[in-house]
Amino acid sequence: MVDDTTIVITDIKKALKAVDEEADKKPAALLIVGGELNGTIFDLDKKTILVGRNLKNHIPLEFQGISRNHFKVDETEAGHSVEDTGSRNGTYINNKRVLTPTLLKKGDIIKVGKIALKYIPKGDSERLTYDKLQHAANTDGMTGCFTKTYFNRALDLYVKKSKLSGEPLSLIMFDLDYFKKLNDTFGHDAGDFVLKELSTIVRTNGVRDNDIFARFGGEEFMILLPKTNIKQAYEVAERIRALIEAHQFLYDNNRLPVTISVGLADYRKGVNTGLDLFKRVDVALYKSKDGGRNQVNFFRE
Repeated sequence: MVDDTTIVITDIKKALKAVDEEADKKPAALLIVGGELNGTIFDLDKKTILVGRNLKNHIPLEFQGISRNHFKVDETEAGHSVEDTGSRNGTYINNKRVLTPTLLKKGDIIKVGKIALKYIPKGDSERLTYDKLQHAANTDGMTGCFTKTYFNRALDLYVKKSKLSGEPLSLIMFDLDYFKKLNDTFGHDAGDFVLKELSTIVRTNGVRDNDIFARFGGEEFMILLPKTNIKQAYEVAERIRALIEAHQFLYDNNRLPVTISVGLADYRKGVNTGLDLFKRVDVALYKSKDGGRNQVNFFRE
């Protein structure tokens, strides 16, 4: 007869095996330790990973003391090695300057300027903990969208990339029409239901894997669309608007009146920062609201 202790031990073994199997699917990674990017994970998923201020690097780090091309990480048969690529201030592993290609060990700290990156080998279960922490830090608990903080960092980065590469970049901003009235009429639980339902609709029908879909405020949302021109972005925005208008938001036997107003802007002359692009899409959104709501408008100079 199997006793309770045997059952518990078996369950623990199964859980540990599941953790190991999940961890084994993850590549090696560099984890930023400390500072404003604390907890950010960069996968080492290529044979060579370039790091530096240059936005063409796989890991762009625009911070004081970091050279445009600072160091690289090469995949080897034994794991990963670090090599300085002619940086001005040097690359350090565990406070020792890197003079030749140096093999990394679990937990090694790479220091460049004021940035410290911890090495996590492939298959290490510690990686799963950091993944969960990063997901929690960057995700809005109610809607599952990215947070405003995460979005703002991404917006700045992608505007800089577009300035460098000339690639198109578009931004959609929308909010729910008369959301306060909906809350006052049907209750805040109904409002929370709408936010969750709407986020699911947009995530499953309106955005790609590389788009940044974020909850920007109470009922305000952003979608950043890399490599997307204004015509393509309009098609996305109009599709989302129509989907929300047609969807039956049913809560407590009530069909809730839900539509959205949408603003649209893109990277072009006059946009130098993420804030510039945000100001333009904000103007476009208010055109939609002033024009009667439940519509899409572009920014026009």
